[in-house]
Amino acid sequence: MLDGIYNDTRDHMQRCVDSLLKQLSAIRTGKATPALLEGIMVEAYGAKMPLNQVATLAAPEARLLTLSPFDATQIANIEKAIQASNLGITPTNDGSIIRLPIPPLTEERRKDFVKMAKEKGEEAKVAVRGARREANDKLKKAQSGSDITEDEHHRGQTEVQKMTDTAISEIDKVLEEKEKQIMEV
Repeated sequence: MLDGIYNDTRDHMQRCVDSLLKQLSAIRTGKATPALLEGIMVEAYGAKMPLNQVATLAAPEARLLTLSPFDATQIANIEKAIQASNLGITPTNDGSIIRLPIPPLTEERRKDFVKMAKEKGEEAKVAVRGARREANDKLKKAQSGSDITEDEHHRGQTEVQKMTDTAISEIDKVLEEKEKQIMEV
């Protein structure tokens, strides 16, 4: 019974950390990475499609992204979607390839990105604490149902708190690393 609660809680907390990593990969650090374009939806063939389903993304240089549309007739739609995404990047094309030069970040913009990263980190911490609360509720329910003893309940709460502390310290470490990347000139 306790092992099931521990495994569920550990999995939930790890998903919170993984989700944060994915969200942080979409925040600009001044270096070109195809992850910057994740989440951009392009109006193509009468439907909204993810950018990576209508073009091949590449980062040939540290400050340049290139997109090679699978269908050249979609270049205008791809450019519109990129401009509407508020990334602060102006696309240029030569008829077959779209180039996205990544401008250097200003100090103010870097601070905005750090603030955004910290907000996402706080959301992840709240989700981890929610997983802790759920686990503690399950432990309490198991104790009141006489499935576990009071000692097992207290040991379980201690174990869940250790998992929570580990996940939150991992989140802090990820945020610290991302902040260094963003502030690096």
